[in-house]
Amino acid sequence: MNVGEYGRFDAVGLSALIRAGDTSPAEVEAAARRAIEEVNVDINGLAMPLFERPLHYAADGPFAGVPFLIKDDGPTAEGVPFTVGSRHFQGAVSPSDDGMMERFRSAGLATLGSTAVPEMAISLATESVLNGVTRNPWDASCGVGGSSGGAAALVAAGAVPVAQGSDGAGSIRVPASCCGVVGLKPSRGRTAVGPFVAELMGGLTTQFLLTRSLRDAAHLLDAVHGAALGDKYVVLAPVGPYASDLSIDPGRLRVAVTTEAWSGVSVDPECAEAAETAARVLGGLGHDVAKASPTIDAEDIVRAYVTIAAMEVAAAIGFSPRVPGPDTLEAVSLRCLAEAQELTALDVAHAFRAFNAVMRATADFFTSYDVLVTPTLGRLPAAHGTLDYDSADHSVESWIRAIMAYGPFTAAFNIAGQPAISLPLGHSESGLPIGVQLVAAYGREDLLFRVGAQLDQAVPWGGRRPPIFAGRQRERTDR
Repeated sequence: MNVGEYGRFDAVGLSALIRAGDTSPAEVEAAARRAIEEVNVDINGLAMPLFERPLHYAADGPFAGVPFLIKDDGPTAEGVPFTVGSRHFQGAVSPSDDGMMERFRSAGLATLGSTAVPEMAISLATESVLNGVTRNPWDASCGVGGSSGGAAALVAAGAVPVAQGSDGAGSIRVPASCCGVVGLKPSRGRTAVGPFVAELMGGLTTQFLLTRSLRDAAHLLDAVHGAALGDKYVVLAPVGPYASDLSIDPGRLRVAVTTEAWSGVSVDPECAEAAETAARVLGGLGHDVAKASPTIDAEDIVRAYVTIAAMEVAAAIGFSPRVPGPDTLEAVSLRCLAEAQELTALDVAHAFRAFNAVMRATADFFTSYDVLVTPTLGRLPAAHGTLDYDSADHSVESWIRAIMAYGPFTAAFNIAGQPAISLPLGHSESGLPIGVQLVAAYGREDLLFRVGAQLDQAVPWGGRRPPIFAGRQRERTDR
């Protein structure tokens, strides 16, 4: 299998080839390594060199031998170094697998390396002092979003069909939008969290994957969903396989669409148009479509995130034996540490009161509507340096406001816990991908797959490839 052939298949396609004996895990791995090395020169999406051999995986798993990358926000996989994008954690090694890594191994995913993240994974731009900038395969002068930016860029560029992501304010969906791939944030409790913590970032963060196809997202969620023993949140199991939802008619749904950010920040007209086009398509398919939006106070979102981000970042910094300082930490991390030390119990109480207000408002909205359509981002992929995590000018609040001005539509659903997916439905006049976000009620990933499949049929995106894509150089040479 050469790199060009390898890049034509998603994870479901590769696993089918392997099971049929048309190729072997070793051949697929060799092609993946060549693909990763070819595109990473331009993208800089890896956090560290590839592993010498894949991490152990179940040979009888449904995705046995499919190449995979994990996110460098550890601890994730036993014996694997992690940095969370920071000099402060260099040399740290995960003592054991977390709950999701156990599922990835059981699914048969062959982990070859780890992907770049911004420091402490609380930026919507994958840029760090430690690793530099990760570049967009559609336009190398643009960013890839964050914090799962290395994962999204390498999936988009054909290096691997699937890579791990985590989403605490849009960190799967925003990179998916920037890079033109599929990014699903499952419901809180749908995927495992333990054993290192009871909840990720106060319950804001959910782990899953970035994929190039909707069917990969469905089949992989079937393979890895379910809480780990002792997890704080447990959601009802799905009625049937998510893969089956791709062929199930959702019936006539109540669809809401909004392109107005709750904070009032301006939204790029091309991003707004992509969402409105998706809504018109759904109307043409027989759904009842109306302009509507949850009644959310954007200040509650900011209030919750400022306090929780400061606490969580400060606590994580304390796990390293290094003394924190400007030689090991970027400016916003240091601000989180300083401000966390000044927080009172009353500040924390106010933050969780704001958390509750957003959660209740969104839950109420989904008693009247089945699906909400929004732009994923408020603007096109930003130039490198637009979001500067190492700027001493930022307080924690100004940083949170900056990232939420860039991605104003995602964080509310981390607070509320609903499933949300970014689909690569749009494309700008300048050639950049535009994601459209679909949100459903808590626990209703099935609706996202059913509606997503309708959009995939009506507005197919699977054939789009960025200028930087594995095998492209070989194709040019062969001509």
